[in-house]
Formats: sequence, structure tokens, C-alpha cells
Amino acid sequence: MLDAAPNIQTGRKLVEVRNLRMYFPIHTGLLRKHTGDVKAVDGVNFDIYEGETLGLVGESGCGKSTCGRAILRLYDPTSASIKIDGTELAWANDDARKIDAYARRAARISTYAVLIAGVALLALLAVQFEAMANIRVVFSGALALSLLAILTFFMVRKHLRTTRAAAAGISLSDFAPSERDLRRLRPTMQMVFQDPQASLNPRMTVAGIIGEPLSEHTKLSSTERNERIYELMDAVGLNRDFANRYPHEFSGGQRQRIGIARALALNPKFIVCDEPIAALDVSIQAQVVNLLEDLQEKFGLTYLFISHDLSMVRHIADRVAVMYLGKIVELAPRDDLFADPLHPYTKALLSAVPEPDPASHDTAERVILQGDVPSPSNPPEGCNFCTRCPSVMDICRLDDPEMKEVRPGRFVACHLHT
Repeated sequence: MLDAAPNIQTGRKLVEVRNLRMYFPIHTGLLRKHTGDVKAVDGVNFDIYEGETLGLVGESGCGKSTCGRAILRLYDPTSASIKIDGTELAWANDDARKIDAYARRAARISTYAVLIAGVALLALLAVQFEAMANIRVVFSGALALSLLAILTFFMVRKHLRTTRAAAAGISLSDFAPSERDLRRLRPTMQMVFQDPQASLNPRMTVAGIIGEPLSEHTKLSSTERNERIYELMDAVGLNRDFANRYPHEFSGGQRQRIGIARALALNPKFIVCDEPIAALDVSIQAQVVNLLEDLQEKFGLTYLFISHDLSMVRHIADRVAVMYLGKIVELAPRDDLFADPLHPYTKALLSAVPEPDPASHDTAERVILQGDVPSPSNPPEGCNFCTRCPSVMDICRLDDPEMKEVRPGRFVACHLHT
């Protein structure tokens, strides 16, 4: 659906996201009954091409960061097909997800049954042989019971997944990768977090922070590991003498450079930059953005750049996706979107960007949106933006518009353009 916008460099898709949904359940009452969902991300679709930067913008709370985390499987998405370099990271089939959930539930029940029966058996043996006085017997029995319960869980889950998938005609490749498979894929994809202070362990030195991914995912010797750490520090502009210092000894910009170096440690292809400059001083923001651009050119990186700062997105992004209440409402090349926004929400966002010298620009009339953003747990019927849109029509309150290509490379979800 979103294949029409070619990348200016290679045209090869590196990231494919289809129907990404991230719902957080709402439980109420003493029995924690499921009464609804917070629809943080609701049906997002886009591609990111190798070597490009896709900017993702929107108001606070629209689901930008949740979207980025779900793509990297830091959150387990409710449903999605997510491919990075051709490898499926999520659930390619909703039925497969349901089967896996059923198998896990049945496996847990079977495990509980084994544990209850085992505890009862141990109690009988203790009474019969007065084993409570013999700690060795009790410990051996408990250890054997634990191993049996673990074995039962995995055997039952594997059996149910295989048999039910075969009965439903679903390929096992449609199941999401296991934690072990995800661990093997982690070097391909990394993240730069919003708050550099919160994302760095205060008890670890710079060398320990940058070197941790190398220790977890590579077999480098101590000498090779240290050399790689120094190379990464050079790449992000950190003095090698800082290797044995702790995060609290650095400024916000330096801490973010440490986080970027850590993200680069395993030579990733794709990096999610989750508002990497939001917590920094204005004087430092441009330096970090320029650093990201230099690293992209040097290492051939692909970015998903999440931000609410439209001026920085305009500087770094090749294409821009605009998000509102969990959905993408417009996706277009950067210059086209800033020159001629199509969706009313995009127009409102751009009209709020201050100009350094308004007299020297043909500034559009300021668009003031009325009302508050609806709750993602109770979105409006029809278009999510219908309660605030200055151009709302009757159909907007009844029918949720689909994302359609209205011009070459330009996609918009709005009844005004269908």
C-alpha cells in the first residue's frame, strides 16, 4: 500500500510495518475484569528504505514512542507484521497469535497441575518416611519437581502450537520469533532513548556501558573489546580519557553521545531515535542532530526519527509521517509536506511552528484547534480527528478514512482527498 515512495539512494526496503496495533488492556474490579483497551497505536502502516530517515511527528501522547518501541519488540505488539531486513519480528498472522496464547495458557495450567500433584506427593512421602528430618530428600524432591514442571510447560506449549497450527492451515513461520531468536536479531536494530540520564546505568563507567552489548553478543577478547570501545568513542566525539568516568560526570549532550555509541556497538542497520534531543539544551540539539547525520553517512544507517520538534525533523528527515491518536494521517516527502500539507491536522501542526522572521516568509494563517485530544481508550466514531477538525463533514463522523496515495509518494487519510 505504501510502496510508491522510492528511496533517494537504493530503493530497497529495510523496514516494513503493516497493521501495527499496540493496545494496553484496562482491568477493573476485584477480579481484574478486562473492560477495554488503551489504543496507543492503532493500525499503522509504513516502509523505511535503506539509508533514509523517516521522521515521525505528532502531539505528546499520540503513540510515537510506543510505535518505535513496538517495532523493536521492546513491547509485544497486539498485532502486526514487522519485517526488518526481510525477517519477521511480530505476528504475521492473527490466528497464530491466538493459537500461541491458547498454548501458553494451557501449558501454564498443565504446569500448575504438575506442581500441585508433586507437592501433594512430597507431603505424603514426608509423612510416610519422616523425610522432613532429612533435608537432602526434601531438596532432591523439590528440584526434580521444578525440572518436571519446566519440561511440562515447554512440551505442552510446543505440542499445542504445532497441532493447532497444522489444523488451521497456518505455517509455523507466522508465529513471532522466540526470545532466543530475538536475541540473535538485536544487533540489527538498536534504539537511542529520549532521556540519556535515565537510559544509562549510574553504576557503570562509560567503557562498561558501551562495552556491554559487545560482551553480550560477541566473543571479542578483552583487548579487541577495548579497542572497539575507543573506536566508538572517537566516532561520537568523546575523549578516550573519559572511558573510566561515570554518567553523572557528563553533560546531557555528552550522555546522549554515550547512548549513541552504545547503539552503534554492534553495527546495526536500523536505529530508532526516540526524541533524542528533547531532553537537551537548545544549544546542544543541533550538535546531536548533525552527529546523527554524519554517522548515517559514514555507516549507512537507517533511522526512524521520532520528535515533536518539526524544525529538527525538517532538517534531518527524508520523509515525514504525521501521527494523531495512534494513527498515521499523512505520509509524504519532507519538502512536499512542509510546502503543501494536505491533512487538516498537519496544517495545524505546521502553522504552530514559529518563524524566526515572519515578515520574510509567506506564513499561512494560524490554525487553532478547538477542544482536547480524545482519550485513546475511547476514540470517537469515524475519523479520530473529527472532533477537532475545522473542515469536518458528516461522513467524517461515520467512516474512518483509509490511507490512500493522492499524489505520487503522498499518502493521506482524509475524506477531503478521497
